[in-house]
Amino acid sequence: MRTFKQVDVFTSRALYGNPVAVVLDANGLTDEDMQQLASWTNLSETTFVLPPENPAASYRVRIFTPRAELPFAGHPTLGTAHAVLEAGIAQPRNGKLVQECAVGLVDVSVGETKLSFRLPRYAAAEAEDAARIVTAIGGAGVVKATPQVLDVGPRWVIAEMISTDAVAHLEPDLVALADYDRQHGTTGLTVFAADEAGTLVRSFAPADGIAEDPVCGSGNGAVAAYRLLAGQIGDGDRYIASQGLQIGRDGYVHIRIEGSDIHVGGQCVTCIDGSLRL
Repeated sequence: MRTFKQVDVFTSRALYGNPVAVVLDANGLTDEDMQQLASWTNLSETTFVLPPENPAASYRVRIFTPRAELPFAGHPTLGTAHAVLEAGIAQPRNGKLVQECAVGLVDVSVGETKLSFRLPRYAAAEAEDAARIVTAIGGAGVVKATPQVLDVGPRWVIAEMISTDAVAHLEPDLVALADYDRQHGTTGLTVFAADEAGTLVRSFAPADGIAEDPVCGSGNGAVAAYRLLAGQIGDGDRYIASQGLQIGRDGYVHIRIEGSDIHVGGQCVTCIDGSLRL
């Protein structure tokens, strides 16, 4: 029997955020076991907690979509940290946990009401065949600039749209997006707009079996990196992005910029406590 939790991330209301399945004692599970379970839960990500290999880490985690392992992901990082704290597996030191994952060590800050992580890396490049992405989301009239690829662990294509209304009413060509991701090795497409109505984000990863991610931490981190590199935001800036309303959720992602560091945070709530017969 293995301890299991399902945590809703980027919300304080159960069932309104982005759920992640967390297996808290994954020792002895094979890669195939982990992938099979991630396919079975059919959530955007399932995580597996293991003893750390790096002595500086509080715990180690592996992250799987229904189809593949990821080097890093945002809402699984926060949801796993929440589950680890709740289960008493690790305690924060100086207000922080240190997660070990495939991209290295990730700092997770523990606040009174929310958790946040420092984006472990980010780098931007022009998206290849960008016209295919633009066509898949409605043409040049709906975007402000040529889409870019932001590597934050996952490699998100980021498209800035002309308004939050355009983001809200977007109906992308998911087949075209999946073909693009498979050809270029990208994780998916995240679109956003920041205007007088606020900041609205949506993320699509159909090649990984995720038509639309309810509330995406790495996607929001990639958006923040895009905006920081473009000079739209800078040191000391904070904002809250909304995501998920179009698919019946209501998530909020807190972004904080400290120098060149990007911090992504939100609230978490446990929806399921139980055990797995594995």
